[in-house]
Amino acid sequence: MLEPRRLFFQIALSLTCTLTALAQDVSRDVLRKEIQAKRGELAALEKQFLAPAETDRAQFGSLLSQPNTGLIRLLPREKFDGDVTKNEKTLTMRGGGAYYSFARATHEYGYGSDIGLYSGYLSVGFAGADYGMLLKLGDISVEDVSPELPAVHTLLEYTAATNEPDARIEQRRVSTGVDFSGFLFKNRLPLETDTTYLLRSISYDTSDIAVTFRVVRKDTDGSAIIVFKVLKNFSVPKLARN
Repeated sequence: MLEPRRLFFQIALSLTCTLTALAQDVSRDVLRKEIQAKRGELAALEKQFLAPAETDRAQFGSLLSQPNTGLIRLLPREKFDGDVTKNEKTLTMRGGGAYYSFARATHEYGYGSDIGLYSGYLSVGFAGADYGMLLKLGDISVEDVSPELPAVHTLLEYTAATNEPDARIEQRRVSTGVDFSGFLFKNRLPLETDTTYLLRSISYDTSDIAVTFRVVRKDTDGSAIIVFKVLKNFSVPKLARN
């Protein structure tokens, strides 16, 4: 049988350890909640940072009142998606705000991104066998781009590859430029302001979308303000991998 004094010290030690553990658990729970709250605050700040100016939105109010339209900002990847180990990364989201999915309305990279901005170039087709094509239309308004235009008709009539070997061939073709009915489509074109483009983005198991967009202006940080209209959502493409 333990002596009363020794028993008291054992009980006291046990209680101290239990209370310390509880205090640590409570502290970690508080920290977890603070982290979640900070992430929410940061996400809200990033959303605000990516938003176009209200003057841009007012300029295209009539177009934006129509369905399947939108106004976005693309950040230059080389500036906002730097090396996090060197404290160069500005945004926490994947891709640093340099990508956008018209199909899913998100800048977050990894959700079938349809367009990207890097070193002064717009590009399409970023993962696996996914690919796409761009065509510069020139200084015409997004409202004037319709399926009746020959270039638009050509883009909409294009049939996506249905097996991986053919998709890889298409990737190589658009990387150097491919002629469809007299129009030279590429997967990468220089960013030019006051210029309207056509885009077709094929993301297997995710989306296949045709879009026309116009680069409204470049901001002082190199970001591009883009107004767009979705021309057509095709059925989700599937890739046979024999």
